[in-house]
Amino acid sequence: MKIALVHDYLTQRGGAERVFELLCKRYPEADIFTSVYDAEQTIDLGDRIVNTTFLQKVPGAAKYFRLMAPLYFPAFRALNLQDYDLIISSSTSFAKAVRKKPTARHICFCHNVTRFLWDTETYLREYGDYRYFAPLIEQVFQMMRNVDMTYAQEPDLYIANSSVVARRIKDIYKKEAIVINYPIDTSKFLFSDSKEEYYLASARMISYKRLDIIVEAFNWLGWRLLISGNGPERDRLQAKALKNIEFVGHVTDAQRTQLFANAKSVIVAALEDYGLVPVEANASGTPVIAFGAGGVLDTQIPGKTGVFFKRQTPESLQTALLESREIYWDYENIRNHAVMNFSEQAFFSKVEQVIDQACKSYQLLN
Repeated sequence: MKIALVHDYLTQRGGAERVFELLCKRYPEADIFTSVYDAEQTIDLGDRIVNTTFLQKVPGAAKYFRLMAPLYFPAFRALNLQDYDLIISSSTSFAKAVRKKPTARHICFCHNVTRFLWDTETYLREYGDYRYFAPLIEQVFQMMRNVDMTYAQEPDLYIANSSVVARRIKDIYKKEAIVINYPIDTSKFLFSDSKEEYYLASARMISYKRLDIIVEAFNWLGWRLLISGNGPERDRLQAKALKNIEFVGHVTDAQRTQLFANAKSVIVAALEDYGLVPVEANASGTPVIAFGAGGVLDTQIPGKTGVFFKRQTPESLQTALLESREIYWDYENIRNHAVMNFSEQAFFSKVEQVIDQACKSYQLLN
């Protein structure tokens, strides 16, 4: 069986790219396709050949990949995947549009519906100039929504990373989705049952991550907080933070592992569709204090692996932080929860059952 692995673009290293990296490792003989590829800025694919689209030849496309939005659908439609029996796409937007031969199966790992099209205001509000071009952008996006809806019918099967995303796929694309929570490499995280006197927030510093809530809450409490990551919000956040809050910027994987293992808790204030950070914290034996909506509802057990706060306000977060101080945390059980439910082994045992069933229905596995 000939397999093609397809991802939207390989120009950064986020949660979707980490999942795609796992798929590439799991299927070492599969051919890899994407629209634009920047080896220095994305996942490590070793010496694997990465097939790209005509957008790769556009000067600056890898750096300014978001500006290419109207061109991605035709780029993916132009890919020739007629030789492949199984296509596995990894997509938040465009890769689901690839064409296949009639006897092939297309399984889409859908990290989200095309968010900038279907939740435009939320997605673009961090870009200050958006409001000046909103009327023109809306006209373009309306046309793209129609195209997105059409190509969303291409996959034979959707796999969603959370129940939230599955509902969104159903509501917008009118397609059913199987929920399989995405994994982490649990072997890369250190377990520690000896926590230090600091809390940790690890996120890109952009508006929807709501790091402002975390900063305000810790300003009031005076507890030590470390914030790792960078982004356009950093200067604004640092300006309002008191001395108990330390911005550590970009950290290496080894440093990040130590930070997760030794923190009293990891704080997540964003509404995440899934969110790998809470699972990574649990894999380190560390409880999570999170806004109680979205993907954390699939991954966290209140009072056992974390605490939820009800509103995205500093006051609500403060209440959860104080509550967490009263809980006896069994750090080993937190770690076991992550390994049992979110390891690569747990993930691929579910995935391969789905793929096996999908392929058998087309008599691809003989």
